[in-house]
Amino acid sequence: MSLTRSTGPRFSPKSLAFLRALKRNNDREWFRARKHQYDEVLKGPMLEVIGRLAGDFQGFAPDLQASPASIFRIYRDTRFSADKTPLKTQISAVFPSKRLPKHHGSGLYFEVTPAWVWAGGGLYAPDTSELQAVREHIASNLRKFRAIVEAPSFKRAVGALEGNRLRRVPRGFAPDHPAAEYLKFRQFIGGRQFPAAFATSPRFYAGLLGVFKPLAPLVGFLNEAISKT
Repeated sequence: MSLTRSTGPRFSPKSLAFLRALKRNNDREWFRARKHQYDEVLKGPMLEVIGRLAGDFQGFAPDLQASPASIFRIYRDTRFSADKTPLKTQISAVFPSKRLPKHHGSGLYFEVTPAWVWAGGGLYAPDTSELQAVREHIASNLRKFRAIVEAPSFKRAVGALEGNRLRRVPRGFAPDHPAAEYLKFRQFIGGRQFPAAFATSPRFYAGLLGVFKPLAPLVGFLNEAISKT
């Protein structure tokens, strides 16, 4: 397959130009006057990507949902933030489990910003019960977990498992537990950053799948644990 030919949906130089202009003019009135441009050059391509993912997920991540609802709102929630700029300067989408409540569990995610594209997934902000369930699942299924996060395909796609972690093994687990280093994690994230121009490349969609496919087993493993809570 030629890498110079378009192999799937992507964004355009106009998409990035709009995001750069939005960053310079982060104002509701400015955006309202150009909402049609946003719909055309950003939301439209994003919906094409999501539509293709909805089909491709059936092959490697059938538990994940991809729909128009996957797109994050462009308006920021500024109620509890010192930053009162009203608009996000990226377009992003999340692909969660079909089986878990909204805002729960692990999923895949990508964003396009004026400066980069980031694609990845995992578990970003688990609550206490979810985190405990994941740790217990890892402790009981260490061989399976290591086979996922230490697989050559995982390392090629995103490097090592990332996320905030404790300095010590959490209570309830032996300090010398074979899974000790993984039990310290408070987040379980894998991802890769690309230059912003990658969003416009003919290789964009294939690159997105190249990150999502090796991460899908991690997402499934984490959701397997959380579904039991």
